[in-house]
Amino acid sequence: MTATVGVEAAYRRCEDITRSQAANFAYGIRLLPGPKRRALSAIYAAARRVDDIGDGDLPATEKLIRLDETRAALHRLPAESGGDPVLTALGHAATRMPIPLDAFDELIDGCAADVTGRHYATFDDLHWYCRCVAGSIGRLSLGVFGSADPATAAPLADALGVALQLTNILRDLVEDRADGRVYLPADDLARFGCTLELGGAGFTDPPDRLRELIRFEAARAARWYDTGLRLLPLLDRRSAACTAAMAGIYRRLLTRIAADPLAVTRSRVSLPGREKAWVAARALVGRSA
Repeated sequence: MTATVGVEAAYRRCEDITRSQAANFAYGIRLLPGPKRRALSAIYAAARRVDDIGDGDLPATEKLIRLDETRAALHRLPAESGGDPVLTALGHAATRMPIPLDAFDELIDGCAADVTGRHYATFDDLHWYCRCVAGSIGRLSLGVFGSADPATAAPLADALGVALQLTNILRDLVEDRADGRVYLPADDLARFGCTLELGGAGFTDPPDRLRELIRFEAARAARWYDTGLRLLPLLDRRSAACTAAMAGIYRRLLTRIAADPLAVTRSRVSLPGREKAWVAARALVGRSA
């Protein structure tokens, strides 16, 4: 097998991972031209690997070892991939696009915080975490998209990542709490008189207090979308469409949560496939979802 075929096979593997595991992001990624689509799939596949370690069933000490090993492997890119298809594709992409591979360090730091059970006293603390696990992906993606004004674009990509992560936190409030994870700042919980303790039928907090807490957090996330979406005019048409599709899907999730905050306590809030496809189609023609 030649090196070229090996790289092509590596990209195909990353695209397979993205199609099968990136339920929301795949709608945006498919709007990109081939080289950018393959590069972003490589970024996603590498990020998915990090997330899978953090969310897996290994003991915490073993997870931290695996995260350190992954960090070291990423640091060896693009010079050495060890024959790993995901690292091969990512390393190849990084030789052709200004992908800031050091952003993976922040992603790994955020996953390590999950493993060690870190809680967040203030929103500034939570902002750090969101920048690590999602802002980093925004900056990595910007390396694929490109921009005529990267100094302006980078913090906007970061902000959009924060918006998406805040949406994830609200959507997964019950699931995360059942796993022992509380992301909402302790300051906010105290402000609204909530504990997020789980009982037999869900959270034990009074529904009216919980409703106001979630609505408050949703409004904060919406402001981060307002900031992050200022990135779109700084991107080329297809990259803007990809970003708008991914952000549009998550923003519609947030809108549903804000309209019915307690929905997240009853079931996982999601969009049907046809609605996601509609959002992506509108993004491709430059229209807001």
